[in-house]
Amino acid sequence: MAELAALEDPKARAVNEKHGDDHGVNLGRLRAIAKRLKTQHDLALRLWATGDTAARLLALLVCRPKAFGRDELDVMLREARRPKVHDWLVNYVVKKSPHAEELRVLWFADPDPVVASAGWALTAERVVKEPEGLDLDGLLDTIEAGMKDASHRLQWAMNHCLAQIGIEHPSLRARAIGTGERLEVLKDYPTPPNCTSPFAPIWIDEMVSRKS
Repeated sequence: MAELAALEDPKARAVNEKHGDDHGVNLGRLRAIAKRLKTQHDLALRLWATGDTAARLLALLVCRPKAFGRDELDVMLREARRPKVHDWLVNYVVKKSPHAEELRVLWFADPDPVVASAGWALTAERVVKEPEGLDLDGLLDTIEAGMKDASHRLQWAMNHCLAQIGIEHPSLRARAIGTGERLEVLKDYPTPPNCTSPFAPIWIDEMVSRKS
């Protein structure tokens, strides 16, 4: 904790706070510490228990994802209110867990939009890697009905799922693009040069053209 505190950078904190994160540690330096420590699950548990955002990010880098129980991950996600902690928990830990599918179903319909966004993130992963058994048309129905008015993080996750359906499933591509065009979610999102817009119709067209 003292080492993390010594890495505090006011400029990094100012940037992170714009994204809803409350830490001032450069993520490259954080990853360097994790590389030095290697996997230490017991240490990860103690770091997580501090509640400190930088410590929790480090915990997610040095933990053993498959060592967490389903209920343990559920509690952790509901505690993870900072965007970066939430994202890393889902992407670095939950996606590698044997409980990922069970948690996807549990979180997908949760009334808390932040929790539900994790369910949608895991669903987008399945759309790409294991779509068998998913009702893709039903997902598009839900997106059409709810994405426009969803809170920011849930909307972002639903939009990601929409784009992946369009990219990965040619038979639904026209519908996915049409849905994106009608809803106009993230249409005006500021996109840096050489980056792909998160607006689903542009995103889908760009990724399909790259594949071909």
